[in-house]
Amino acid sequence: MDAGHAPHPSGKRIPTGGMSVEQTAGSGSPSAPAPLASVYIVSETRLFREGLTAVLARADGLDVVGHGRCADALEEIGELRPASLLLDMGGADCLGVPRRLHAVLPFVRIVGVAVAEVEPNIIACAEAGICGYVSQNGTVEDLIASVMRALGGELVCPPRITAVLFNRLATLAADRTAVPPGEPLTRREREIAGLIAAGLQNKEIARRLGLGNSTVKNHVHNILQKLNARRRGEIVGRRFNTGSWQDNAIAGSAPQRLQHASRGTEF
Repeated sequence: MDAGHAPHPSGKRIPTGGMSVEQTAGSGSPSAPAPLASVYIVSETRLFREGLTAVLARADGLDVVGHGRCADALEEIGELRPASLLLDMGGADCLGVPRRLHAVLPFVRIVGVAVAEVEPNIIACAEAGICGYVSQNGTVEDLIASVMRALGGELVCPPRITAVLFNRLATLAADRTAVPPGEPLTRREREIAGLIAAGLQNKEIARRLGLGNSTVKNHVHNILQKLNARRRGEIVGRRFNTGSWQDNAIAGSAPQRLQHASRGTEF
């Protein structure tokens, strides 16, 4: 057994000297060695957990204090109190883990492992509370660097992923801005409304117009709000001209009518 660790009933190790979420970086003694960053590994695959544990055992600055399946982590993380958690993103319920773990240990830094660098995956990770990630093509060095940066409150990602995250923030900000019901649609919104009426989904609209999925989603949100519609299905099958128009009668059982405005708003 390694020095500085006490046995744990489950066979895992509890750090007696390593840094936890609640401990500070200094030990109070100028000559004391820098404390290790405690790490817990979560994966449904035992071979993955044990292999990663063996690799990180040779890494400077990190101390793997335990590993387990998602169900194990929820119980053990409260006892082990690691500073960081490595989450295998190949699990079926991997995105539900961060929210539940943060309820037990709010300040644990969660790093996703083997993340596919595509827009939906990155956004899902960010929304779930993951503060760092290693791509499917990442190396052990990338993993260690991601953990250390996450512990320092930093995240390094490619410019394209940064753009995706900023796009998402812009969409969320726009969603929080109330659009007065009945306000005339812009030219772009009329264009998208026509495609919705033809039965196209957001991804198809994005491809046809050369827009990002998040941009289309934001436009659809505004269109529904302006038309007092709760669902896009209330638009499907309608006919819209390319001129300026406004429709205040989509919701409800009253006959649907188009009200043409005399002047449009450019997008």
